[in-house]
Amino acid sequence: MQIKIRKQNQDGIVRLETSGDIKEILINEDLLHPNEESISVCFAGKNSSGIVDFTPTEIEELYDSVKNRMHLIKGFKRLSGGGAGLL
Repeated sequence: MQIKIRKQNQDGIVRLETSGDIKEILINEDLLHPNEESISVCFAGKNSSGIVDFTPTEIEELYDSVKNRMHLIKGFKRLSGGGAGLL
């Protein structure tokens, strides 16, 4: 997984790049607040680690934007169910 970030600080815009492996994907459900659920992608690399949180709407938008081009990715296997996949 490659991560590229542009961040503004007092010196201007700083560009950060890192890479790592996806270690875990968490589905965070809150029974008391069902509108606050999220999907967390946890990653770790040699010098960095982190968590990227997505709302269900963001995951749907991401899937909708790539579903017609998935045949272009070699080695992609779709798991049965809600559109999850492995590379």
